[in-house]
Formats: sequence, structure tokens, C-alpha cells
Amino acid sequence: MWDAYKKGFKAYLQLERSLSDHSVEAYLRDIEKLTQFLAITQQTKQPDTIGLIDLQQFVKWISELGMSATSQARIISGIKGFYKYCLIERICSTDPSALLAAPKTQRLLPDVLSFEEIEKIIAAIDLSKPEGTRNKAIIETMYSCGLRVTELIDLKISCLFFNEEFIRVIGKGDKERLIPIGKDAIKYIRLYLNEVRKHQTIQKNNEDILFLNNKGKQLSRVMIFYIIKDLAKKATITKNISPHTFRHSFATHLVEGGADLRAVQEMLGHESITTTEIYTHLDRDFLRSTLFSFHPSYKKNYNKNS
Repeated sequence: MWDAYKKGFKAYLQLERSLSDHSVEAYLRDIEKLTQFLAITQQTKQPDTIGLIDLQQFVKWISELGMSATSQARIISGIKGFYKYCLIERICSTDPSALLAAPKTQRLLPDVLSFEEIEKIIAAIDLSKPEGTRNKAIIETMYSCGLRVTELIDLKISCLFFNEEFIRVIGKGDKERLIPIGKDAIKYIRLYLNEVRKHQTIQKNNEDILFLNNKGKQLSRVMIFYIIKDLAKKATITKNISPHTFRHSFATHLVEGGADLRAVQEMLGHESITTTEIYTHLDRDFLRSTLFSFHPSYKKNYNKNS
């Protein structure tokens, strides 16, 4: 019976919520964990007979499996999403997950790279190799546009509008947005297209994909992680760096430069401004220097002492 509920929930996520395949799979994995718990504890309950106590026992079970607070919170979010669907479809008359509490999670900010560190990473690229030209275009594009790693590997040539200095990106939930792209990124993408990519044998269904591996196929997410980790090591940067570090650095540098938060939200493709606020992490030195530079009282005292 649960298979029918899962099938209906999947259709709801795809059609009504327009979620990406990755997000749909994550939700379904959360429901699979719940049904796994019911099987292990030999319960034959259906969605409409599960109560809050059952769900609390489920949360205790996943906690005892050693899952982090973040993973537990994500699974609970998935369960809540499922019961929202059950209410809409009148599978349930009440929501047993309404009072289900998630463990408190600490929102940790990823490391941010300085502009000098980004230049060091770019300088570490070996341009004597064909993949070097591609990797330089990748890094420049990531930092210039603040792309998610999936958005980067899915970027299409037909979505590049260099004359207007914009690119079109398909983000989470298949939502489209236009992002400005810098002249350096345009320069190195063109270099890659004209000097490397045009000489490759491109595999079927990859003709419009911008960044390709040496076999002429779309790059994987894992490969982007590997490229970045390798370059960080060569540049002797010890921070914990991932593709998301460039997205965070992009947003942080914009905010530090005085960019409007709503503009940053639009470029990052965030539905909520509260999500964008994660990227407004400003170090204390920057805040202190801003205060000294612009607050009248501080400017007066600062000038006296200098």
C-alpha cells in the first residue's frame, strides 16, 4: 500500500511543486526510511494511522543510527512535506507531524576565499594542458556568476548571451534566471570554445553542454570537486574548499562591496531573502573598518587619533 502513496507523492512533487529530480529523490528517500522503520518494528500502519508518538519513535531511531542533527532535520522536513501532501489528497484528516520537533542545527558558514586566494587558485592552473584552459573558464565562471555546481555542469552554449553579458541558468525547481557574467569569464569561455572544445569529438546529447570532459561528455559534479580540491592544494590554500566556496565568496564579496541584498538574492536564485542572509557573513575587520569609515562619531575620533 505504501508504494501507491510514494507514487502519488512523487507525482505531487514533480507536477505541483516542480521540484528537480534530485530533490524528489531526497524526499522519497526520507519516506523510505520511515517505511523501513515500520518494517523493522513490525508495524503495519498506514499514513492515516500513524501518530505523533510513532514519528517521535522514528526520530529517536534515526538518531540512534548515528545521523547528524542536520540529516535528522532534513528527514523530518521530508516527512512533514509528505503529510502536507496527505492532507491535500485527503489521505489523512490530521497531520501527525505538525508538532514533530527537529533537533537544533547550527548554521555553519563555509569558508570564504579572498580575491587574492582566488587569483592564487587560478594561477595554479596548468594552461599547457587542454583541460587547463577549460578549468580556468570553469573557475572564472563560478566566481563571476555564483553558480551552484549543478548549474555549472548543466550550463548550455545556447544559454550564453555574451553581447548582453548575461547567461541563462536553470536552477532549483527548474526555475530560470538571468545572471550577469564578467568580461574575464567571457574571455576564457571563448578561449576554451575556440581552442579546445571545437577540436573535441562530442558525444551524442552533449552538443549544447558547455563544459566537457576529455571524452566529449558532460562533466560530473564529482569531477568539479576534484578539480577544485586539486587546485587549492597546488595553490597551498588550507581552507576547506568546495564548488560552493566560490558561490559563497561571490555573494560575500558583493555584499562587502555594497551590493543590495535583494540583487544578490536574485543572482543566487534564492526564493527567500532569509536564505541569502547566510551569504552576508562579514568578518569583524570589515565591519570595524566600515564603521570607522562611515559613522560620523567614529570618523571624528578615528581622525583625531590618526
